[in-house]
Amino acid sequence: MNHHPAPIVTTTQGAVRGLRQDGTAVFLNIPYAAPPLGAARFAPPRPHAPWDGVRDATAPGPNAPQSERNLGDLDMSPYFGEGWSRGEDYLTVNVWTPADGGGGLPVMVFVHGGGFVAGSTRSALYDGSGFARDGVVLVTLNYRLGVAGFLDLPGAPANRGLLDVVAALRWVRENITAFGGDPDRVTLFGQSAGATIVGGVLAAPEAAGLFRRAIVQSGNGLGAFTAEQAARVTRAAAAALGVEPHADAFADIGDERLVEAAARLAGIDLRTATHRDPLLGLSPFGLVLDTQPAVSVAAGSGRGVDLLVGTNAEEGNLYLSPVGRYSTSTAADVEAVAARSHPDPVRLVETYREARPGAAPGALRSAVMSDALFGAGSWALLSAHAAHPESATFGYGFAWRSRALDGTLGAAHAVELPFVFDRVDLPRLHGPGRLLGPDAPPAELAARMHGSWVRFAATGSPGWAPYDNERRTTMRIDAEWAEADDPRGPERRAWT
Repeated sequence: MNHHPAPIVTTTQGAVRGLRQDGTAVFLNIPYAAPPLGAARFAPPRPHAPWDGVRDATAPGPNAPQSERNLGDLDMSPYFGEGWSRGEDYLTVNVWTPADGGGGLPVMVFVHGGGFVAGSTRSALYDGSGFARDGVVLVTLNYRLGVAGFLDLPGAPANRGLLDVVAALRWVRENITAFGGDPDRVTLFGQSAGATIVGGVLAAPEAAGLFRRAIVQSGNGLGAFTAEQAARVTRAAAAALGVEPHADAFADIGDERLVEAAARLAGIDLRTATHRDPLLGLSPFGLVLDTQPAVSVAAGSGRGVDLLVGTNAEEGNLYLSPVGRYSTSTAADVEAVAARSHPDPVRLVETYREARPGAAPGALRSAVMSDALFGAGSWALLSAHAAHPESATFGYGFAWRSRALDGTLGAAHAVELPFVFDRVDLPRLHGPGRLLGPDAPPAELAARMHGSWVRFAATGSPGWAPYDNERRTTMRIDAEWAEADDPRGPERRAWT
């Protein structure tokens, strides 16, 4: 047997000892910022204190305070993880790198989803071994969630969870060379809330120069709340906790109470005279911005960053099928979701009915939800970025259908993740009530999709034609792949 010594790397804060697994060096739970305690939960991230000696980086660490999430009849534990693993020092990264990879490797930094209130680097899906095997240094990160991360509080900076992501990117810039990575070839990628955060980072001036490429998987470039909407959530949170709506009043409240309060805020009506709720009531937390990320990108933010943006063909199924709402949907449900999300709901529903003749109400309801939550904001981000030819823009649509939940899950939100991470072999993903369903997915799909993400990180092209505002070429990813010009054209145009 070959006994390789445990890998040790020296970071700016101190040395860390990882573990070696099949040619990959893995480092878990490395701090990138100081623990957010007390009043510091509502302050910008600060540098972590240095440590003496070698810090153990062989076991998963704590994650951000959160309540456990489940989705009806679908086992989403590989996605959300097992809930809150308590501990103070949770602003950390995990790193996977080829054990003998030399240097100068492309780097990918992943931001998890979970509705801005859940998720972590501990989730089984986000194992970076497949990336390291293919010559990429993969970094996953935790960021502040819920009240600590995203409640817009007077006396506190906005979007603290996003500021954490920027701090993690700074850590990568300063340290990734020691792990074999090239700090000038960093790809920031995220899914769902994480993808919306990536769009926000793309638009954030303080993140300029920290990454070269970005991937937005099922995010929303039009998904930020206005200050007026955020203030409603803040008033409700302060009322639930019996304190003044100010950072000083929140500083002494324990994390348990903040997590409980966050769970009680679901369902606040955030519609105002000028704005709809971009998250359709699914989460009262999100980015709070005066200008939507897609609008900032149209004005030139992120113009030097190559961008890959896509959505799944049936995103909305995740919010309907596991809770028994897909098959029971009515025409009234379709009209209601259109009214929540569009200024001309009657025309919107007509457009979707014409584009999908014979579609059942559940399919139409899901399609409108999909585009309200992800499609419209993704198309806006694509066209905004493509207007600046200094860097490349690519689009995709993921269409492989999972037969979970009696075939109704389909190409739902999050179904692409096992393919991107090349984790389709994970047992917890297989079965009638699990993400990939009872059937084995097509043999080549994970290798090809994962390979396209790796190729984009390494070269700036995933291997298909760029997206431009004339043809709008998008790659349809399924058992067979096909480039399509302006897929879903009438539906897409209904949102602009």
